Amino acid sequence: MVKVGIIGGSGLEDPRILENPAEVLVQTPYGEPTSSFKCGQINGVEVAILSRHGRMHTIPPSQVNNRANIWAIQHLGCTHILATTACGSLREEIDRGDLVILDQFIDFTRHRAVTFFESFEPHHMKHTPMADPFNAGLRALFIETARELNLRFHETGTVITIEGPRFSTRAESRMFRVWGADVINMSVAPEAALANELGIPYAAVAMSTDFDSWKTDEEPVTWGDVLNVFNGNVHNVIDLLVRMLPKLK
Repeated sequence: MVKVGIIGGSGLEDPRILENPAEVLVQTPYGEPTSSFKCGQINGVEVAILSRHGRMHTIPPSQVNNRANIWAIQHLGCTHILATTACGSLREEIDRGDLVILDQFIDFTRHRAVTFFESFEPHHMKHTPMADPFNAGLRALFIETARELNLRFHETGTVITIEGPRFSTRAESRMFRVWGADVINMSVAPEAALANELGIPYAAVAMSTDFDSWKTDEEPVTWGDVLNVFNGNVHNVIDLLVRMLPKLK
């Protein structure tokens, strides 16, 4: 039976979307997840929705307990993970409000627990393949559904995840562009890696809200800018997930 863990998912908790909602608390060996789960059905599909930064967005990026979040999602019996995230654009062609179906990440975090494997049993090393960290089948469904909805989107994109909570300097932003990153955020890389370690198919859709700090012909990003663009376009992400979920049944 398909059950989908949704990380982020702002707006999906709306009772007009989430049927038979129930609040579920999960305790994990890694501490508490960043919020309780809202469980129920969306278009007939069982879902468990987690607020990455807490219900009131009180948890900074570096303090998100990614291991507890991913472990709890597996514990709830989820067979797939879909994540949503805001991001900054590092490319002229990725405009504000555009969606990006991520296919690669660069992990530039420095202070987070990024693996479940803190020690190895003798002769049982755990080195998880990570060449293609975002599940191809889920990505294909994101792309197909975005086309059906006539959304502005990009079929591929490399996200660089930075520590935060500060934004990049101009020098850092330019460096990330040279490295081949297309968008930048503060969350996806640890999630994707941990989901892969547990063998849970994971895919993420990113919404571009700003141009980070590399452009010199406009003001660098502020949190207010991010919120304005996100709130004005989040309905597209909600529509994408609601339309896509029944395709997983």
